[in-house]
Amino acid sequence: MSFSEICIYQVKPQKAEEFESLMLEAENFLRQQDGLLLLRFIKRGYHIDMEQIRDGLPPLKLTRIVKSVKYVLYWEFDTKESYGKAQQNLYGSYWKAIEKCLIAPHDKYLGEQLF
Repeated sequence: MSFSEICIYQVKPQKAEEFESLMLEAENFLRQQDGLLLLRFIKRGYHIDMEQIRDGLPPLKLTRIVKSVKYVLYWEFDTKESYGKAQQNLYGSYWKAIEKCLIAPHDKYLGEQLF
């Protein structure tokens, strides 16, 4: 049963470019973590409402930034123990630089795979 984290970052608009560069730099480091099964990094750029959903329309591109630029990091590991070690490694390397780009502490959603 795999173990996953979804991490949501709210980045200061003036730090978005720096944050993206930092995460691209960290990508190789993140991919080298023992037990890593999947890694995805997403920038929120679209929204969808109920009318679009009912009509089967594609999402609309965001046209302005309100408060922060949002990013999602998803990574999946073979075990909780591998995940814990990867977190320790991240904290010891890139974490302080990442925190400086955020408007608030990031949200973490952790759990084991159900299906």
